[in-house]
Amino acid sequence: MENRCKFWLPKKNRLCANVPLNNSLFCGNHTQRTNAQWIPCPIDPSHTVLQENLEGHVKRCPLLKQVQSLSTQPYYQKGVNAGKDDEQEEEETSAPTSESFDNVTSEIKRNAVYSLKIPEFFELIRKIESVHARICKDIKDSYKIPEACGMWINNNRGVDSKLPFQEKHVTQQASILGNLEQLGVLKSSTGEEQYEGLELAKDGDVVPAVVEFGAGRGYLTQMLADCYGIRRVFLVERKSYKLKADRSLRQKESLMLERLRIDIEDLNLNAVDSLQGLSYIAIGKHLCGPATDLTLRCCLANQRDVKQDGGNCYLRGLAIATCCHHLCQWKHYTNKKYLTSLGINREEFHAITWFTSWAVDDDHGSDASNVIDFKLHQESIENEECSGEANGVEGITRNMKAIERAKLGFMCKQIIDMGRLMWVKEHGLKTQLVKYVPASISPENHLLVAGGHIDHF
Repeated sequence: MENRCKFWLPKKNRLCANVPLNNSLFCGNHTQRTNAQWIPCPIDPSHTVLQENLEGHVKRCPLLKQVQSLSTQPYYQKGVNAGKDDEQEEEETSAPTSESFDNVTSEIKRNAVYSLKIPEFFELIRKIESVHARICKDIKDSYKIPEACGMWINNNRGVDSKLPFQEKHVTQQASILGNLEQLGVLKSSTGEEQYEGLELAKDGDVVPAVVEFGAGRGYLTQMLADCYGIRRVFLVERKSYKLKADRSLRQKESLMLERLRIDIEDLNLNAVDSLQGLSYIAIGKHLCGPATDLTLRCCLANQRDVKQDGGNCYLRGLAIATCCHHLCQWKHYTNKKYLTSLGINREEFHAITWFTSWAVDDDHGSDASNVIDFKLHQESIENEECSGEANGVEGITRNMKAIERAKLGFMCKQIIDMGRLMWVKEHGLKTQLVKYVPASISPENHLLVAGGHIDHF
């Protein structure tokens, strides 16, 4: 007991069992930290290190070998998909610059909104309503459960009973694949005759490869591999996960699996050797915030330069379920030019991204599916100024009804995603933005689905 850390663990009803540091009552996990002593690790900023120990730490950081190994890979290109803060500069050159704006945190966005004058805040809401009415007219419900996914939907996979099964996630995954099938990108049969209209790759394989971005444990790909004739799979994920689907996927003799542990921002997909000359489908379930924009750039930024007789891979179709729009950044956003043409500048964009958190910050109950159809009454919001409790914009936003906040949040989400849709269309793909599951399953229910590239059909 004397040689234990003195930090009390209330859930375990005992002291921490670790050995305390020299001249301290606590172990390294529970010693009180000060901001002056601890700094982010330059190799992996997700953890911190004592400044006085920094020199020794960078030589033995657990991620040092991974970073060194990644930097030697031909597909690693620092910041290749990051975008630039200035749209005109981005169009003129594709080379990353040394200057970049730091990510704008939610706290900074919130403070910027609260610092607006009340008339400016109301004008911003009017602009959001006007833009939404102009560009977000055709977002349809498209909840598709394909017959091919029946073995998963019926919880009768027969492949690996140890795989986790949660109905709401399975239905989302199935609908993503169902929308790809409806667009003609996926075929319900695993037979090659279903792909007879596609070009042969250099190895004679007519079934497109699959690249899952933000793959996590890879269960979207697991369903795809179980239910469709997929032979090549690439899982892109920067983090390491336990309980991955990789073990089950590798048991399929006809399937080639490659996991790329890399940030999407740094991935040059055209330089992945085993993907050369192949068509592929890009998928992603809940690509948080800017990860959607990074993925779109990764897949489409260089497609205009791809020739049919070239060695590069080319995109046949994509399905990306967007989410966490409050994390989006102006620098990374794909279609700054389009939003600018609608009168939305950088500061207003970040305010719009902050508003998106209102769409899912409360349980809207049975009204969840109808929130976007609720009419936002500008007069009722403006009346908050006279409520006596309002304290500038902060007071007005706090006094808004939950349904009004949710409505504004959903409108902002759709504006962001419609800009992405327009950018994909500019690259020659037939593109749709749909609600792929009911809001009762997930309020994060936008799916950007595209296929039919004019260069290859």
